[in-house]
Amino acid sequence: MTPNASSGLPGDWTVDDRCTNCDVARQLAPGLIREHRGRSELVRQPRDEAEHRSLLAAAHACPTRSVRPAGGPLDPAGDPFPLALDEEVLLLGHNSRRTAGANSYLCRRPTGWLMVDTPRFAEALAARYEALGPVTDVLLTHRDHAAHGRRYADRLGARLWIHEGDLDAAPDADRVLRGLDSVEIAPGVTARPFPGHTRGSVLYAVDDRYCFTGDTLYWSRTTGDVEVHESITWYSIEELSASLDRSLGALHFEWLLPGHGERRRMPAAEADRRLRALAERCRSLRPAPVDFAAVRW
Repeated sequence: MTPNASSGLPGDWTVDDRCTNCDVARQLAPGLIREHRGRSELVRQPRDEAEHRSLLAAAHACPTRSVRPAGGPLDPAGDPFPLALDEEVLLLGHNSRRTAGANSYLCRRPTGWLMVDTPRFAEALAARYEALGPVTDVLLTHRDHAAHGRRYADRLGARLWIHEGDLDAAPDADRVLRGLDSVEIAPGVTARPFPGHTRGSVLYAVDDRYCFTGDTLYWSRTTGDVEVHESITWYSIEELSASLDRSLGALHFEWLLPGHGERRRMPAAEADRRLRALAERCRSLRPAPVDFAAVRW
């Protein structure tokens, strides 16, 4: 690597034109990487060790490996993942092109870990998660994130979950969620069917603290609020609005943990207030063509 003369750190980081604008790098290296003309670009080189680490995280998460240091391939020794977000939740990084660059997580439970959606599959990554302790379940939030689910479930000896509305994306799932009723799938873990983005979208709420939302809810840096991906709704924006209405007063969380979009921690009362305001906004939404460029990251 070429040294950064102003800091003594490795420098000459770049973001190449393979970027698909999945937002992952911007989440991990805010202030260093921004969106510009439909993809990520580097704002400046890192000035201290913390900024250098944030770029390493972005590089190891980027599904197209577009975030690159000078001097050759990434050094596995700099891989920060799994990355602790809280005492019970790990961000897995290593986002996959086959899931459109979605984020995935491990959530600690008394009997083992839950994997919510998946990173790209690699034996070295699977061994890394196995070393943390048993992974009992792989929870798929919807069809778009199903690509590596079966392989991780088999490798880790876990049960694979999906909703019947998206079952064709994982027809060999071990557990199939049905209908619209919420169900407790393990102590403190509730699967809440949430059709809208896809017919089989599901939110997984844990201990009224963590909410894993797939591509349904996310924190938008643009609006400074909880939003839905209204411009990327494959199934029905009206059904998404109805799902939100059903959740009011029943869905409680402090951590918003999406597949796509920014994560956010907030007091439960604030989350409830923002969900109610979002539900009100969504009642006026009508179907429109899918437009990836319209996402308000």
